[in-house]
Amino acid sequence: MRTGNAARPLCLTIALLFGVVLASCSLNTFAVRAVAGFLAGSGQGTVFTGEEDPELLRDALPFAMKTYESLLEADPRNAPLALATGRAFASYAFAFVQAPSDLLPPGQVEEQRAMRQRAKKLFLRARDYVLQGLEVRRPGFSAALNKDVVQAALRLTRKEDSDYLYWAAAAWLGAFGADPFDFVQIVAVPRAVAMLKQVDAWDDAYGAGAVPEIFISFYGGAPADLGGGEQKARESFARAVALSKGMRAGPYIALATSVCVKNQNAAEFRALLGTALAIDVNADIPDRLANIINQRKARWLLDHVDDYFLSDEGGV
Repeated sequence: MRTGNAARPLCLTIALLFGVVLASCSLNTFAVRAVAGFLAGSGQGTVFTGEEDPELLRDALPFAMKTYESLLEADPRNAPLALATGRAFASYAFAFVQAPSDLLPPGQVEEQRAMRQRAKKLFLRARDYVLQGLEVRRPGFSAALNKDVVQAALRLTRKEDSDYLYWAAAAWLGAFGADPFDFVQIVAVPRAVAMLKQVDAWDDAYGAGAVPEIFISFYGGAPADLGGGEQKARESFARAVALSKGMRAGPYIALATSVCVKNQNAAEFRALLGTALAIDVNADIPDRLANIINQRKARWLLDHVDDYFLSDEGGV
């Protein structure tokens, strides 16, 4: 049973405080799972995604992440908790490590490289936690996936595994995006893409366009031999905007930074970022945090147009 919006912060606070007790006491599996249930369930509300103060969440999330890990260590076969743990690590890696690294000035190359390496490690940690949960649900999945027999692995899954496939794949592609020259991640890309395509096949409106939103950047930035291409990126953009009803800044920024920069089309770049900035972040509370973070990036990009285009009139 899902609690009301007013109850979610209280439930989360109680769960997190109890998590501290768990770290120092020996409790039985039932108690561990009771607290884990609170934590795993809280990720479905807007306590995190609806936050209007990114810095508050940046400071609070690591404690929650370590609490998740402590509980999962005590109950490693708790699939929903494994998913919640991976989701938290992936979200933190993107919002508070990868995204800030993109906003560093050109002279801070070493700091940017260090942040992206950290993001990659967090993304892979997130992927492994989610796959741990999926293996509990579908024994044999990991073995097939590790043998690069992705279709055999996917045949073991069902539509109710969509969240697991989505978050594992999103984290995997996040690691690739953080370090696109890592050969190990390059080889793994088709597996992550296949997992996302399976989610899309089960539900083409999953997450109000969450899958095509990821594919905008992937298709727009990946080389042709990995399946990339501008037409695919633009088709994914159109789907993501339609499914999200134009209420997310992410798709506009994704197309601007992948396709427009590659085409040196500064006019379209500016137009897309302007549309992203025009979105009311309070109109869709579940996406408020993501929109706030993405609008910060849009403003930064507009302030640094000259870093991306040889001519500010490119593509006009």
